[in-house]
Amino acid sequence: MLNIDKLHAFYGKSHVLHGVSLRVGQGEIVALLGRNGSGRSTTAKAIMGLVDAQGSLRWKGQEIMGLKTYEIAHLGLGYVPESRDVFPKLTVEQNLMLGQKHGATSARWSLDDMYTLFPRLKERQHTEAGVMSGGEQQMLTLCRTLMGDPDLVIIDEPTEGLAPKIVALVGQYLQTLKARGISVLLIEQKLTIAMDVSDRCYVMGHGSVVFEGTPDELRQNCYIRKEWLEV
Repeated sequence: MLNIDKLHAFYGKSHVLHGVSLRVGQGEIVALLGRNGSGRSTTAKAIMGLVDAQGSLRWKGQEIMGLKTYEIAHLGLGYVPESRDVFPKLTVEQNLMLGQKHGATSARWSLDDMYTLFPRLKERQHTEAGVMSGGEQQMLTLCRTLMGDPDLVIIDEPTEGLAPKIVALVGQYLQTLKARGISVLLIEQKLTIAMDVSDRCYVMGHGSVVFEGTPDELRQNCYIRKEWLEV
């Protein structure tokens, strides 16, 4: 579905990504691993047209490099940023409704689906998003993206700073997406959840891909883990 070839990205004169190539297939969960500053978040932003980039980004066979972010989103790519950008003065339900695509008639996800995934959101449906905890805001951001009915979701550090119970819920959310045939590009530092849910994984270092393989292959590769992942 998503094929990235020789992707370069820049912040002004700073050259951040150096020829990144990766792919995400139909219904796959692919983990993008690496330390802070390795280029993982920049890769996500480049896919969504949020940074200056060069190379090839093909989505379902269509070149999307150079498209605007809203155009990319309307093609079926969802993005959950690390910053959990909720609308603080709107309620949970209003935030979720904003995620819907204008004119959509046959979306795969409903409000009831969101409340089933995360019952806490049902309890807080009339609460302003800005007063909720970080974990609740993360649930809301994940669900708001699904309301746009994406075929692939790029999720940046969904478990950062969350309590273990919420981390477990996020893991269940990822498995639900996979069960419904939705592809996921998961950017994570926590190896445990990433290795448990992903079909394949890439490791990044200094703006390049330094490893590609299955979770089992990564577990067996002590050099890659020590050199590029472990603190």
